[in-house]
Amino acid sequence: MHSFSPASSHSLQFLVPTRPLPSVPVVRCSSGFRSPGFSHVHGVAANRADWQSSCAILSGKVVSQQHSSPDNNGAPTMNGHTAALTDLSLVPIDNIPGSDNNKPLPPKPLTISDLSPAPMHGSQLRVAYQGVPGAYSEAAAGKAYRNCEAIPCDQFEVAFQAVELWIADRAVLPVENSLGGSIHRNYDLLLRHRLHIVGEVQLPVHHCLLALPGIRKEYLTRVISHPQALAQCEHTLTKLGLNVAREAVDDTAGAAEFIATNNLRDTAAIASARAAELYGLQVLADGIQDDPGNVTRFVMLAREPIIPRTDRPFKTSIVFAHDKGTSVLFKVLSAFAFRNISLTKIESRPHRNRPIRLVDDANVGTAKHFEYLFYVDFEASMAEVRAQNALAEVQEFTSFLRVLGSYPMDMTPLSTSCSRQDLQSL
Repeated sequence: MHSFSPASSHSLQFLVPTRPLPSVPVVRCSSGFRSPGFSHVHGVAANRADWQSSCAILSGKVVSQQHSSPDNNGAPTMNGHTAALTDLSLVPIDNIPGSDNNKPLPPKPLTISDLSPAPMHGSQLRVAYQGVPGAYSEAAAGKAYRNCEAIPCDQFEVAFQAVELWIADRAVLPVENSLGGSIHRNYDLLLRHRLHIVGEVQLPVHHCLLALPGIRKEYLTRVISHPQALAQCEHTLTKLGLNVAREAVDDTAGAAEFIATNNLRDTAAIASARAAELYGLQVLADGIQDDPGNVTRFVMLAREPIIPRTDRPFKTSIVFAHDKGTSVLFKVLSAFAFRNISLTKIESRPHRNRPIRLVDDANVGTAKHFEYLFYVDFEASMAEVRAQNALAEVQEFTSFLRVLGSYPMDMTPLSTSCSRQDLQSL
């Protein structure tokens, strides 16, 4: 039996015997223990192996004395003193593979890839979009996040709320089209909600004229689709000899679904080829958009922003306003021009909280000015010093500034074949 001498230190160091120890399970001493019957020398164990061996000695003593000399209602004793196992807080641990002397490996440090996953990481993500299955927004969700679970929503705002309420992990929403321009509704929703832009995707739009099987173009009396789809195919419809009524509905795929559900034999829809497959319609004409360069830009939204990076092209979106109206716009743009930061978009929207500003002049009278919010996209990452300095200067001129997101740019080539593959993968 090894002797222990008292010491005043609060730490533990145990003497390690030179003779072989009996086989005992490896344990970890998770907290200190003081008893008059033993103490420690010089405060702390010399190394982890000595510390673990000492804990093993204590465990062996506790187990052997528990079977040989139980006292005080079965409580084990150590060196003649009562000590409960709970006082020692001895926690068994498993042998750690791949390490020498049973030493645990240090934890792997986090990398930037752990904090900011690539934009194509969307395996098993739930992605909300506006429309019904077969919509172009669904195709954009499939392009942004492969193998995702697409969740259709009847309105744009419902898609925002689906992410906020944890029903969905992401939302994919259109913000602009190369022919129809900006989708103002979604710009207003970006400001109203607190979601962050975490990516973008550009999707070529390939319109088809769809009708029930067996229907010919001569039988049609009207064409229904989304207002932008109708405008994007206006000249082609005329060339096809379809001088029929054109009615607007909420979305393109919804128009196809409406025809199939109601068995409308005199009505055609402008939608995607995937919508024709889903709703059992035939394609009367393929690629009927007036401009082959018809592209819609979508943004991906999440509850938390991603970590900006500098190893790939990034884009940053902001919104700002000023109490003095549009007079500071030149100063704001100069902050980016002086630092050679390219702007890819600037959009103005009415300031809903203060739509009109009155300016009194004793000589001229009272003038009314419209107040605006400005949305700006620029090609730089918030991890770059020049972008940080630019926004610091912008903040001096503005009364309101908010970063909507700093995210990777969509660098994939724009091709119709790529779009069809995305549609078929859903």
